[in-house]
Amino acid sequence: MTRLPLGSPVQSTKKRLAVVFAMTTAYMLAEALGGVLTGSLALLADAGHMLTDAGALGLSLLAIRFAERPATPQKTFGYLRAEILAAFINATALLLITVYILFEAWRRFKSPPEVMSWPMLVIASLGLLINLIGMRFLASSAKGGLNVRAAYFEVLSDALGSVGVIAASLIMLWTEWYLADPIIGAAIGLFIVPRTWGLLKEAAHILLEGTPSRIDLLILERRMRGVPGVVDVHDLHSWTITSGRDALAAHIVIETQASSDGVLRSLKSLLEREFGIEHTTLQLESAEFSEGESRTI
Repeated sequence: MTRLPLGSPVQSTKKRLAVVFAMTTAYMLAEALGGVLTGSLALLADAGHMLTDAGALGLSLLAIRFAERPATPQKTFGYLRAEILAAFINATALLLITVYILFEAWRRFKSPPEVMSWPMLVIASLGLLINLIGMRFLASSAKGGLNVRAAYFEVLSDALGSVGVIAASLIMLWTEWYLADPIIGAAIGLFIVPRTWGLLKEAAHILLEGTPSRIDLLILERRMRGVPGVVDVHDLHSWTITSGRDALAAHIVIETQASSDGVLRSLKSLLEREFGIEHTTLQLESAEFSEGESRTI
């Protein structure tokens, strides 16, 4: 297997993910223990988010590792989809944990237990610091792949969760109003649902080979039909292989006298220049061939 140079963007992303993964995992364990000892649901909710955060980072590292593997006759695109699958798993796990947190918050509303607020404040403050460091590490890489973006969003949600836990601990220190703990815990869960749901839908859309959201297939087809020598376009499909890498396949009916090489060159240039699609499979057909195929279907 060809190794990427140490200074490559992928290698840099792997190093950043590894550092954040180590910090997140260590703090997640400390926060879960602190949540049990202090009796804080908000801390446990944040620990649950940190758990999925650590899982997201671990899966991200595995996905990048798999994506480096070469294609084989059995897997002609290699393991590029591992990134999307990891993002789907991350989002699903986070939604399930959120359901549990909301259920536990509802149960505690009836009889809020006393919470050790000072240890809770110290633990949450440390968590906020670690999350801010993690966000700083991942900020530049999060603009690229969906999988790294998923990890970044989870670190962001945990940072906001830590802010909520700090607020809850201060309220309980000053007022001894222990309902603040399940309220903040529920708020942490509800806050991340829309973003996580959006990520889940995006990953599922890619896994189902839906048309990339940035591409208007009707406009694309119209532009392809406008290429000189093109008579018709049918069986047009576009999908995403992995983040930043879209593909397209289509049957193109061309004029009898048209140069097939010229039409193909013009179409590929159009798709790359205007739509950013480099991986294309175009089957050129004569009108007679296309009509014959239609009659046999």
